[in-house]
Amino acid sequence: MGLILAKYWRLLWSGKEHKVILVGLDNAGKTTILYHFVTKDVVDTKPTIGSNVEEISYGNLRFVMWDIGGQESLRNSWSSYYNHTEFVIIVIDSADIARLPIVRDQLQSMLEHEDLAKASLLVLANKQDLPTALPASTISNQLGLIGIKNRKWQIQGCSAIKGEGLDEALQWLSNNVS
Repeated sequence: MGLILAKYWRLLWSGKEHKVILVGLDNAGKTTILYHFVTKDVVDTKPTIGSNVEEISYGNLRFVMWDIGGQESLRNSWSSYYNHTEFVIIVIDSADIARLPIVRDQLQSMLEHEDLAKASLLVLANKQDLPTALPASTISNQLGLIGIKNRKWQIQGCSAIKGEGLDEALQWLSNNVS
């Protein structure tokens, strides 16, 4: 009887995958975060050309996460990944203060795209372990997040190398599944 209930429970709750895209400028830590979700450890990474995709199980949920390369020449292709996206995770290098205006412009452009109209937004302010990192609250102000009224959003400070803040990120995703 227990085996039958377990199979029924698995079918009931694990049937749907939730599409997540990880975007951000090059060297923000997207791939490190993706593989930390997969392995719970730091994995040596190289710049992503194109994309990486992994399925992440968290509780009884399955997230299909697309890590999309962030080099300037690849940013125009981001929109080809937007279809059916439930969550956008934008990863920011919190110590790369000079490029925050570029991130803000990319974010505004993404949020105006019709394929992301219903997507929730999670901003990961990465590299909080660096002494020059801006706090998440300052990054939130610089990006104008408080002005986002048409979707669920959250900013989370994290360190991909140390794994700090990443469990909270997955928890936020799971709490906001539609």
